[in-house]
Amino acid sequence: MQNSFTHNFQDGIVEIVISGDLLGEDIGPEIIEVVNSYTSKMKNFAVVDLSNVRYINSSGIGVLITLLTKFKNKNGDVALMNPSDHVKKLLVITKLNAIFTLVASPKEAIQKFNI
Repeated sequence: MQNSFTHNFQDGIVEIVISGDLLGEDIGPEIIEVVNSYTSKMKNFAVVDLSNVRYINSSGIGVLITLLTKFKNKNGDVALMNPSDHVKKLLVITKLNAIFTLVASPKEAIQKFNI
């Protein structure tokens, strides 16, 4: 499976859908570039769909933390949507489940963000 991502802006949030593996060195810089373009336009909330991500390495975790930092610096937030069991375990082990909001849908993210 090829590592890829898509993005769009809908209902007040940036939706980023990642497929394959999140190995930060392959698609990470592109994702960060896209996020920079949104945050510069005052789009401050994002949901990252991880339902099609089967593996994340340390560089991929770095990408997620960078996204969170960029949105938090603009008084925004990032939610992770539908992480696989493997990714959930990784979030628990690294204690990132305490700093990321986990949601089941973009609608749930909108409710949690109060936008």
